[in-house]
Parts: sequence; structure tokens; C-alpha cells
Amino acid sequence: MSIAYLERQRLFEIRTQRSSYLFGVNEKGTVQHLYWGEPVEASECDFLLKGRHHSSFDADVDRETEEFGGWGGSHYAEPGLKVEFGDGVRDLKLDYAGYELVGDDELKIRLADRHYAFRVDVHYKAYAEHDIIERFIRIRNEEALPVRIEQVMAAVWSIQALPEYRMTHVAGRWAGEYQLRSSILTEGKKTIESRRGFTGPHANPWFAIDDGRSDETNGRVWFGALGWSGNWKIVAEKSTFGHVRVVGGVNDFDGAFVIAPGETYTSPVFAGGFSSGGFGGMSRLLHGYERGHIFPARQPRKVLYNSWEATEFDVQAEEQIKLARHAAKLGVERFVVDDGWFGARNSDRAGLGDWQVNPRKFPNGLRALIDEVKGLGMEFGLWVEPESVNPDSDLYRNHPEWIYRFPTREGTQLRNQHLLNLGLPEVKAFVLGFMTELLSAYEIKFIKWDMNRSVTEPGTGEEGLPVWQKHVDHLYEIWAELRIRFPDVEFETCAGGGARIDLGILRYADQAWISDNTDARDRLAIQEGFSYAYSPSVMMCWVTESPNGFNGRSLPLSYRFHSSMMGGLGIGANIGKWTDEEMEEARGFVELYKDIRHVVLEGDLYRLEPLGRSNLAAYQYVSRDGLESVVFSFLQSQHFGAEERRLRLQGLEPGASYQVSLDGGEPIVRHGSTLMNAGYPLSLRGDYGSSMLRLKRL
Repeated sequence: MSIAYLERQRLFEIRTQRSSYLFGVNEKGTVQHLYWGEPVEASECDFLLKGRHHSSFDADVDRETEEFGGWGGSHYAEPGLKVEFGDGVRDLKLDYAGYELVGDDELKIRLADRHYAFRVDVHYKAYAEHDIIERFIRIRNEEALPVRIEQVMAAVWSIQALPEYRMTHVAGRWAGEYQLRSSILTEGKKTIESRRGFTGPHANPWFAIDDGRSDETNGRVWFGALGWSGNWKIVAEKSTFGHVRVVGGVNDFDGAFVIAPGETYTSPVFAGGFSSGGFGGMSRLLHGYERGHIFPARQPRKVLYNSWEATEFDVQAEEQIKLARHAAKLGVERFVVDDGWFGARNSDRAGLGDWQVNPRKFPNGLRALIDEVKGLGMEFGLWVEPESVNPDSDLYRNHPEWIYRFPTREGTQLRNQHLLNLGLPEVKAFVLGFMTELLSAYEIKFIKWDMNRSVTEPGTGEEGLPVWQKHVDHLYEIWAELRIRFPDVEFETCAGGGARIDLGILRYADQAWISDNTDARDRLAIQEGFSYAYSPSVMMCWVTESPNGFNGRSLPLSYRFHSSMMGGLGIGANIGKWTDEEMEEARGFVELYKDIRHVVLEGDLYRLEPLGRSNLAAYQYVSRDGLESVVFSFLQSQHFGAEERRLRLQGLEPGASYQVSLDGGEPIVRHGSTLMNAGYPLSLRGDYGSSMLRLKRL
């Protein structure tokens, strides 16, 4: 069984394939966390369940390791819950009030305040094969008066008994997302968060904790990922007594709300896990969990062409048809028209919000282009940005009251646009209505849903949840409804690049655009950081121009394709200007990708040579059945003459034989033990060289 209650010891155990998670009810009636790590015998761990007193200044040290606790009494750590009752009392005292098991993998712990009719249910769901536990809470106000909620977190994770604590996370900015960062935790708090209205490019709601000595293949790692696409906060707090607790959920910044009598509130899901196989083991657990239980079940990613970098806003039907014909010659499976197809959208200054096909750009209608694309053997896709509006648009002129704005302030424009208040029922109805009309009128199989600005001047919303939360709730409801109405349409989440990617939106999105930076070298760093938390199966990567328009770097076409083949493959270059030689080379890479994409998108990822450790980067994918493997290697620059490197592979069967070929060359046969221990020789030379190694088990 995944979950068990040991009645004599008053202990709960959540057991996964490779970990134990223990907590119990102590003599004070507090639910106290005890252990999280490699499997143990739970019945022998009741000695951990005890109160702890240090001094009058630290009277209840054990409260620092509560499974879930509120602010009140002598509890001073970052709280899971902070409330104000209807009579003005701001003290919360939660006691254990029972439990409920659902099957053998779901558990609900009931907590109740000692005086007020205020209940908190702490929910757990175990995914044993992935060593991951999902947690969330549900609050019920059974008082006669409303209760003000000032902070409510989804979960509190406790990590104990390490000599040192190191926290790893990602940071960044537009065009530089998912940059790995790590720091030793000293006494106090480290907070990562977003207060911009969406997940944000500057941080992402994922963390990992180790003892400072774990690496890609070895060491104990505790990790978690929050599923929320609005304002969020994760706080890692180290106490003076050597505990670390990680608290995460919806950000309390400008986020207080009221629960009326009889109402409930449910938090987002915060998933956490443990790996004894280093950061690589952590990532593979997360990837398997996401593919099996989070992502919509759609595979594989289709090879995509997007016309943005070729035409930008100058969208004309005839030019799009020419690009579509070139894309079909490459073997592209999905043709996508980006921004500029609607309203008076000739720049980013007008038209946003008017979602009618521009008749001058499409004199024969959009259907004529779609028919042409279909006739070439491709699906048709379209870009939209439903949450924003230009002041120069019919929508804004008709409904200026629909945007976020304070009455006495002029609303801030970012990218010459305002943000619609999606929390308003009429705005939600408008977005769902025009998307339904668009997808009903045309045979569209793919939607790239963009959001190119953060929230400013959030104003006031309807009664109940704050506007920040209502926006996200309505966004989820719209996506869920569209998926029901149009089950054959796939959706991509995009927010000025990778600013809205998390385990909340990924329950609805088939794929994710992780950065507007399409430089293949920069993308290696962005994709590597992304892969720590999220599966490459949702990661879209484009082959674009050289020199790259963003930073002017020139890269070989092979390097650009190899970099983009490590997720969902897309092409965004102006292929109408490619030479016959470039078209033929690209066609070969597209054909090769189709042959290996099941390994890349469904297999296990091993980061053999992470960026920054040397001037070589290498990544290996092993199919779920272990029969195939693909390795991408990248040399950043040549130093001091020729140098042969031996790349030690992972994830193979030591005693099995493998047929190995480099870049389609003559295959050789090697044993898994040789490839993993002695390695495979790489002789990349020059600057920005790359190669692809392919293995098949005999």
C-alpha cells in the first residue's frame, strides 16, 4: 500500500517505490512531520514523534516541523495559513481531527480550530512509481461570520537532519529564461516568487534542496513544483535548529480575500518528491510524472513551421501560401500563421482585440489559405492573444471598462496594449465566445495562445477572490471548456516567451514556448534549465536564421537543427530565402527527427555534459523500452588544437550489445558496459560543432 496509518504509534506513512514520507500526531494534538527520504521501517520511527522545548523564546520547536500549520500562539515560521475571524481574532490553533483514506494512494488529514468552526483538510495523493506526492488544502468556513484569509499556502515541506542545505532554482528574464541558480541556505528565508499576474520569466515555481554535494548522477535531492499560473510564492526557511521548511502557494501579496459562511477554498496542487539519484534522477521522476499524470495525452509533437520571423506583421495570403509550399517540401506537418492576420493589425499598435480576419490580407478569406495548407498535407494553426487589447481597436472603443485600471489612474501601456480583466464574467464570456466562433468557423488544429505583458493597475474585482486569482481561475476554465468543445485542437502556452509555464497551465496545454530567444547556442542553456523541472516532450524549439536576429551569432544549420531536435521541432526561418542545398539539408534533418522523436519526446533524459562544466555539452535520450538511444553533442569552441573526448553514456544495459552510428555514418557494435564506462570517442572540432549519436540495442 502507498499510504498506511500505524494506529499504535499514531504515525502515517506514504510509501513510494524508493522513498518513505512519515508524519504523526504528537501529544499536543499537532500533526508533526518526522522523516522524508530513503525507505525506512515506519513502525520503528515513533521515537521521532515528540515535542521539543528550548527556552521561553523557543517554547515549541516542534512547531517548526508541523505538517501544516497556521499563524498563532508561539509559531513564528512562515505560516501555511494566516486568518482573521469575524470577531477580529487573528490567532489560529489547528488540532488533528481525524483522517480519511481513499483507496491506497489518497489521504485526507482533517484539522480543526480549537474554538472556531473553521476546518482545514490537508490532501495527499501518492504517485509511487515516480516517488512524488501531490498536496493541496481545502478550507471550510462553518462560522456564522466571514473569515478573512491573509495567507494560504498549498503545502509545507520539511527537510531535516542535513549538515548543510543548498537550494537550486531557476531565474532569468525575457529571452534569458530558466537559468540555473543555487545557493547555500543560512538561517533565515530565501523567497522566489512572481507578483506580475502570471508565472513569470524571472523565476519559476520549482525548487530542489540537497546537502550541497549532489550532482547530476549521485546524491539525495528533495524537490517540488507548484501548479499555479498567477502570483505565486515559495519560501525556503532555515531555522536556528537546523530544519528547513519549504512553504509554497498563491502569493499573499495584495491577495487577501474573504470566505463567507458555508464557503470553501481550495488551493493549487504542490507536488513534491525525493530522489537518491542526483539531479538527473530528480528530473526523470518529474518528467515521468508529468507525462503520465499532468500533460494532456497527445503525442507526438508535430513538426511545425511558424511564419512570424519571415513576415512579422506583413501577413499576406499569397506570401503565406509560398511559405507553406516551401514548408511542405521540408516535410513540415503543421503550418502556423502568427500575429498580423486579424483586424487592423499592421503593427503592435493597433487591432489587438478585434479577432476578425483582415479582408485586405486575405481577399479570398482565411479558408482559402487553410485549404491550400491542407492540400499540401499539413495542418493549419493560428496565433492569438486573447487577454490583451490595443487602445486603437474596436474592442477597446466599445468596452474601455474591460481593462485593468484604477479609476483615478491612466492605465499603463506595455507593448502598446492593455490587459483585459479576465476575472470579469463578461470578459470571460467574450474570450470564450470569440475563440469558439473562430474554431467553429475554420478547420484550425493548433492555437498558439500568447500573453505579452504582465498585470498592472489590477483594480477591483467581483466579490470573493482577488482579481489576481480570478484571472487565473477563468483562464483555466476557458482552456478546459475549449478542450471539451474542440478535442482535436492542440494548444500551446506562450507568454512573451516562457513566462507562463507551470504544472497548472500544463494540465491544459499540449506544448510550451519556452523563450522568444531562438539562438541555438542560447537555447541550449534555456532548454537545459527548463529540463530540470519540465519534460522535453512539451518544449518547442525552432530553427531560425543565421546570423541570429537577436544576438547576431552565426551557427551552422546542423547545429541549429540538433539544438531544436531536443524537444518538439519547429522551423521559424524565412525558408523562402534558403538555397536548394539548405533546403535539402533541412529536409534530411526533418526526416531524421520524425524517426527519432519518439525517443526524444517519450524517453528518459540524461544530461551527460551540462553547459558550463567544459566547452562541451551533451544530452542523451533513452527510449522507455530501452531499445533505442539518441545523444546530441555540442562543442562551443575549440581550444589548443585537436582533442578527443570520451563521452560516457548512461541508461544502457551493461551486458547488451548496441549498434552505434555517428551522424548517419557506418555503424559499429559496442557493449553497454563499454559505452557507459570507457565511453564513446567524440572528435568534434572547430567552433560550434555538433553531432548526433544513434544507438539501437541488438
